[in-house]
Amino acid sequence: MRVAAVGDLHCTKESAGLLRPLFSQVESRADVLLLCGDLTDYGTAEEAHVLARELSVVKLPIIAVLGNHDFESGHADKVVEILSEAGVRMLDGDSHVIGEVGFAGVKGFCGGFGRGTLGPWGETAVKTFVKEALDEALKLESALARLRTSRRVAVLHYAPIRDTILGEPEEIFPFLGCSRLEEPLERYPVTVAFHGHAHRGALEGKTRVGTPVYNVALPLLRRHMDAEHPIRIIDLP
Repeated sequence: MRVAAVGDLHCTKESAGLLRPLFSQVESRADVLLLCGDLTDYGTAEEAHVLARELSVVKLPIIAVLGNHDFESGHADKVVEILSEAGVRMLDGDSHVIGEVGFAGVKGFCGGFGRGTLGPWGETAVKTFVKEALDEALKLESALARLRTSRRVAVLHYAPIRDTILGEPEEIFPFLGCSRLEEPLERYPVTVAFHGHAHRGALEGKTRVGTPVYNVALPLLRRHMDAEHPIRIIDLP
């Protein structure tokens, strides 16, 4: 299976006609399209409708997760509803199987990496923050555990490893992802993982056990790839 992945589309009401060329090229190059969050810029229904129309040129299966921008206006449920009606398979702790490949998706959350991962100690606000990261990791683990396919693919918005955010200001590393998301990828081994969010990060990295992880934020792909084809295409082994 050939997988096309991109995130951080940040679709606005002025994006009509701008994203369609990006999507139209996917048809002949891949078997499935993954959208790794920040599908809209402010999370409004109007932006979701624009994106749905832009995606109408894609006849392949489309799998997506939300990003932090999709929650900005408090209408994330409406964004999911609109895109689902347009044929996009929206994942939030869910899994989906195409052929012999299983896809598990969550938004993820921030919290830091390695020894710098924030722990649930002290103020209630800190414990609430950490609980969000733990809940997202548990949702990812549950989605992966349900899959019985020979290959698993993880679809996220926030980064599960530090390597793919290198290039961003170090001060904001804790807000770009969390090591808690890496643990399910090892417990239920995946073939590959995709995420976005880090616009100035690195294109790829690996988990502690060597699983490839790709940062597919569109602004990053546009800087490092062919301007006419800023989308990541991966052949699953």
